[in-house]
Amino acid sequence: MLSIDFKPKFFDTLKNYNKETFMADLMAGIIVGIVALPLAIAFGIASGVSPEKGIITAIVAGFLISVFGGSKVQIGGPTGAFIVIVYGIIEQYGIQGLAVATFMAGIFLILLGVLKLGTIIKYIPYPIVIGFTSGIGVTIFTTQVKDLFGLSIQNLPADFIGKWAAYFQNFNTIDPWSALVGILSIIIIVLTPKISKKIPGSLVAIILMTILALILKQNGINTVETIGDRFSISSEIPSAEIPTINFETIRMLIGPTLTIAVLGAIESLLSAAVADGAISDRHNSNTELIAQGIANLVSPIFGGIPATGAIARTMTNINNGGKTPVAGIIHAIMLLLIFLFLMPLAKYIPMACLAGVLVVVSYNMCGWRSFAAQFKNPKSDVAVLVITFLLTVIFDLTIAIEVGIVIACLLFMRRIAEATDIQVIMDEIDPNSESDMQHTINDEHLIIPEGVEVYEINGPYFFGVSNKFEELMGQLGNKRPKVRIIRMRKVPFVDSTGIHNLTNLCLMSQKENIKIVLSGVNERVHATLAKSGFYDLLGQENICSNINIALAKAKELVEQN
Repeated sequence: MLSIDFKPKFFDTLKNYNKETFMADLMAGIIVGIVALPLAIAFGIASGVSPEKGIITAIVAGFLISVFGGSKVQIGGPTGAFIVIVYGIIEQYGIQGLAVATFMAGIFLILLGVLKLGTIIKYIPYPIVIGFTSGIGVTIFTTQVKDLFGLSIQNLPADFIGKWAAYFQNFNTIDPWSALVGILSIIIIVLTPKISKKIPGSLVAIILMTILALILKQNGINTVETIGDRFSISSEIPSAEIPTINFETIRMLIGPTLTIAVLGAIESLLSAAVADGAISDRHNSNTELIAQGIANLVSPIFGGIPATGAIARTMTNINNGGKTPVAGIIHAIMLLLIFLFLMPLAKYIPMACLAGVLVVVSYNMCGWRSFAAQFKNPKSDVAVLVITFLLTVIFDLTIAIEVGIVIACLLFMRRIAEATDIQVIMDEIDPNSESDMQHTINDEHLIIPEGVEVYEINGPYFFGVSNKFEELMGQLGNKRPKVRIIRMRKVPFVDSTGIHNLTNLCLMSQKENIKIVLSGVNERVHATLAKSGFYDLLGQENICSNINIALAKAKELVEQN
């Protein structure tokens, strides 16, 4: 029976909860809520949806991730990583398609957690993570150039190269006032932490630049576009509506669904792992995935977009004293209050200011220092990094993740194949370097009998290396032994191709009247070979626990022959 590893930290922390902890969570939650506000609006708009949908996502997903999550301090909501994906899905499938893909991604994330695949992050190579994260950062920056400088471009191309071509062709349409607002926003966000780390620079920039935009408008300068000029703002919570799913939509949206789920799993577990290091705690990865799944299941029902753990907001929570998931719940409540009572004021926020916020986000996502450091690694890792980066920027994240993982797997298999070695020993064996021998007081070199060859397999025996036997025997020429001993003491596992190769070796040897003896097979490999029926062909009497017994058996077979 399948046991589900679902143990939300929220309920554990309530057991010893007190007033002091609540006050720490309260202050942290309020600050994180204020920090999350401009980011939620910016991420929503950049993703191609209205600003309130970004806040609704932060409210709904932030609340659910804190209540059901496997981390004490994780803050969930919309993140920059999803901008490119969400924008692409909306362009191709519409808002309804995004809702279905997000809903299905939630189901997929829950399944990952239920099946205890929370360690999935360990199997994603670091160069791929750096490659697509940096690629997303570059792509986000590219999408914000128009608003940052107030360029007059009617139909902006969807692709990366097309966007930059349009920018260069239309850069003479720059609006100096919008550019001023955007550049000042970036400067304020960068300088604010040097004055106070507790005050979010993005919020300061939005307040000051909104005031500046209003002053400019009062003085007859109306070229600075605001949120209200582009969107109609609503402070009403949308009614719940479950997306319609059928086989056709599943088939059509399976690619975007898996991309949302995989990226959500990677980012949330990375965020939780970073938080663990900061608070000396350990998150439950399976519980975290289930919580992320629940959040993405519910978010589209209320018109929200994909959500995941947000590293920046999680660290803000920790740095401001957040102790338990209550801080995350308070952050969601804070956003809800702002949404209900202050949302109409958002229409005065300049688009150039939001572009400045996202430019800083994109710079932080690029992580150029980590990117540059990867070039000191092996060429194969650099190739995975560069390919993933270029595919993310030029094409899309779905292709980048798929191709990146395939390339990484192929390179990994090649490395394993290179690490596995098969050698032949035909004279004597040194007992001092052996681990599967019966040692005596006066160990001497074991002499291999005439007509016996000992083959040593060092490493996994799988499809990538199974043909090495043929290559090795081809190098030995036409000389044929009477007995072949195959030492498998250093073989951690064998796959079906390896078993097939061993079977062919036995059948070929039988035709040539050559006996096969196995030596030093570990329990795992032994069970695999037994289950496959290989031992029925070989004979149980030819399976030896160590090389001493194997050599004695080989000598006996030579004499019989």
